[in-house]
Amino acid sequence: MTPVSRPTREESERGSSLIEAMAATVLLAIVMAGLMGMDAVASRITENYGHLAARTAEYAQDKMEQLMALAWGDTTTDTTVFPATAAGGTGLAQGGSSDVAAPVAGYVDYLDQNGQLIPAGAGGAAPAGWFYKRVWRVDVPAANLKQITVSVTVAIGYEGASPTTSTMTVLKSFPF
Repeated sequence: MTPVSRPTREESERGSSLIEAMAATVLLAIVMAGLMGMDAVASRITENYGHLAARTAEYAQDKMEQLMALAWGDTTTDTTVFPATAAGGTGLAQGGSSDVAAPVAGYVDYLDQNGQLIPAGAGGAAPAGWFYKRVWRVDVPAANLKQITVSVTVAIGYEGASPTTSTMTVLKSFPF
């Protein structure tokens, strides 16, 4: 039997060759390029979705403030137009819907992409080009108490997600 020779110190301390290092670097660059593309898509979707969620909440709050400013017994102010008119509307009359898929005439309005009010069609029908839909409902759960619920949705969803909807509810008591 021939004895097994031990590697010399120089042979055992040899590292990777330049070609091996280059191949590893190229492989790492390819993997990183794929991940960077995913990061860009995820950032864009997150930014858009967050922006839309913030806008729907903002528009729900705007409508809620407009309704809360009405007098307790107001049942005629038209809040579907801006500025609101003293007659021709529902004011704080009991009714409406908080379901954005089932709006009720007099309790719905539409906004364009910039948040500007768009006149609704006949019977509260959705106008062309609407981007945000606001619906509200007024309930009377107890004497001297009204519950107002406002829901806002956006016309689009991102990357297969359903459209963003924000809902707010407040109680308005009489005489306040």
